[in-house]
Amino acid sequence: MTSTTRLTVAQALVRFLAAQYTERDGARRRLIGATWGIFGHGNVAGIGQALVEYADEMPYHQGRNEQAMVHAAVGYARQCGRLSAHAVTTSIGPGATNLVTGAALATINHLPVLLLPGDVFATRPADPVLQQLEVPSAGDVSVNDCLRPVSRYFDRITRPEALIPAALQAMRVLTDPVDTGAVTLALPQDVQAEAYDWPEEFFAERTWAVRRPAADSGELARAVAAVREARRPLIVAGGGVHHSRAEEALAELASATRIPVASTQAGKGSLRWDHPQDVGGVGHTGTATADELARTADLVIGVGTRYTDFTTASGTLFGASGVRFLNLNIAPYDGHKLAGTPLIADARAGLEALTEALLMHKHRAEPAYVTEYTDDKERWEYRVDAAYEAEDIDIRPTQPQVLGVLDELVTEDDILINAAGSLPGDLHKLWRARSRDQYHVEYGYSCMGYEIPAAIGVRMAAPDRPVWALVGDGTYLMMPTEIVTAVQEGVAIKVIILQNHGYASIGGLSEAVGGERYGTAYRYRAEDRRYTGAPLPVDLAANAASLGMRVLRAKTVRDLRAALAEARAADTPTCVYVETETADTVSGAPPAQAWWDVPVAETATRSSAVEAREEYDRHVAARRRHL
Repeated sequence: MTSTTRLTVAQALVRFLAAQYTERDGARRRLIGATWGIFGHGNVAGIGQALVEYADEMPYHQGRNEQAMVHAAVGYARQCGRLSAHAVTTSIGPGATNLVTGAALATINHLPVLLLPGDVFATRPADPVLQQLEVPSAGDVSVNDCLRPVSRYFDRITRPEALIPAALQAMRVLTDPVDTGAVTLALPQDVQAEAYDWPEEFFAERTWAVRRPAADSGELARAVAAVREARRPLIVAGGGVHHSRAEEALAELASATRIPVASTQAGKGSLRWDHPQDVGGVGHTGTATADELARTADLVIGVGTRYTDFTTASGTLFGASGVRFLNLNIAPYDGHKLAGTPLIADARAGLEALTEALLMHKHRAEPAYVTEYTDDKERWEYRVDAAYEAEDIDIRPTQPQVLGVLDELVTEDDILINAAGSLPGDLHKLWRARSRDQYHVEYGYSCMGYEIPAAIGVRMAAPDRPVWALVGDGTYLMMPTEIVTAVQEGVAIKVIILQNHGYASIGGLSEAVGGERYGTAYRYRAEDRRYTGAPLPVDLAANAASLGMRVLRAKTVRDLRAALAEARAADTPTCVYVETETADTVSGAPPAQAWWDVPVAETATRSSAVEAREEYDRHVAARRRHL
């Protein structure tokens, strides 16, 4: 007879989660490392009580905003190489819908997070209950259904016994390198508190193997032939290189073959910046070196990349006649993009197999090609030096100069986190990544407000490393609340606030597409009712200090150099606030080296929009479909 234990659904779920593990390459670790939560009537008596019941088995972190809790969980999962994740519990109603943005970010970036929103009563003793959405045509719909399209797996647990298959499926998806993302188990608040006799086997430790599928021999042979035929090959390293921990395998392939390696935002750091074959970021925010190689490449070898529009310059970058694509990807969906030759495999396993095969043929890129990109890379580094150059003088720094001062200070231990604004472009073009995980820019969803909570999650995963959240004033105002969490938990993140009085990145884009920077500055209204008056007297440094953070103000380059050094040495949450010199421009970095498609008004009376449309039509003419 099967032994059983009588527990509530919430208690059973927490106890189950505490017994789940992952294993890859012989390393075993806990799958759900902790649970974040904000409690309300939809989860306080269920999941909340269960977390108290099993406080020794399941660590708990108190959050201030539901979206931010997901960002923190995502930062943690990314730093853990997707082998460990966090759960997030909320009440019903606004607590649950606040999860949607974070869930979308997790799923788009293929990063695991378990969402446990409360739901309305399954038994419907009172209908509607507080915060319930009524849908006259469907009695089984709640606001949690908003999470369906942004979750890789979704289930609503309307009966206790339904938890068993749902929980197992949830773990399967969280640990699947192809399908992972946000997983949602919606929990009606009455079911959470309902008792059931659970089989003891449900609570036994389970280890979920994170697989490394090898390449098919036929696909590998075709891939080797494609590389050997190419005269101007270019590797594009995507986020899959990091997820697979394939950085060393990529370095070995690049060193053995001398094929240059460009990187997407997610893939930057796959090679150290000073590796001979690293040519920097590729695409709209890429380097001149990488983008010129992309324009003339006859074979593009994508490794773990989704080929987003920023990477392909909206279909205008890979323009050589007869260019072909070889796509090493664990996901068949991405492996077949751009009519490419697929090599469906784990990135590390595929790179190792490709390297071995090419070494057998003693294949190497042509010497003239190596000399070409090596010299071009050296020229680009001079441009980086020029952008970074900042003498120790009493002037306000530009945004690239802030990065340059930080570049002087950090080592391979430091981790930089960013997601939105003009900083991703500057970082992709300029930052010199020193380690595989130093560069943490979330650009799949490019979500403002991600940086500070994500930094908390990263620091929890890497407690002995300096973790920097780089934010503009617009991003800071979106979600500064988790500073309180960092202070409460003693998580010593470092936050750099760059004040440029508005949405500078979008302001620059607005100007380029005929929008004349309308509505993008943080300024008073002028007599014409536009936002062209004096800057708003908003003191973000005082705001951060009011939330409990230590704040260092840097008015000049000299101040900045001292403040960043002090912040790096701090063992408490510390903020460096700096007002940048170029308040009305994007930055002083080199301009975009490739196009990005943002449609421009086809008809307009204002000359700025008319001229922008003419420029747009010129770029569109260069777009091509790779068939």
